[in-house]
Amino acid sequence: NTCFGSECMRPFHLAFPVLNLEEVVDFYTTVLGCETGRRKEESCVLNLFGHQIVAHVVPKMPDVTTNPVDGKSVPAMHFGVVLTMEQWHELKQRLVLKGVEFIIEPYERYQGLPGAQATMFLKDPSGNHIEFKAFGEDKAIFDKKW
Repeated sequence: NTCFGSECMRPFHLAFPVLNLEEVVDFYTTVLGCETGRRKEESCVLNLFGHQIVAHVVPKMPDVTTNPVDGKSVPAMHFGVVLTMEQWHELKQRLVLKGVEFIIEPYERYQGLPGAQATMFLKDPSGNHIEFKAFGEDKAIFDKKW
């Protein structure tokens, strides 16, 4: 559990589509460091930084639209994890060493503003977009100020 002040957060659950379960499970375990949970022929539970994500085999992936954000073309449909800054830098280094192709290279967005954050985007083998981000302070995660 992650706690913000007196409130503790429970793990988030996300189901997402994949074309090839073996290929996707290999990516999430060997590249991102996830552990697997329950598994069937058509789905697999994964532990992504303490959150439950479930890959479900589908016959066709949905189309993805992008929106401009900070001068970058950000996929409107994506998921990810807010890490600590230390975890973000460790993951960035690991991904670079593994030769992962980034959709949006690691950088700091909104520099000097209250919403400043480190971010990077990549795709899994089925084309799902994943964002990993980190803030200098946890209070900035839900801050209303820009």
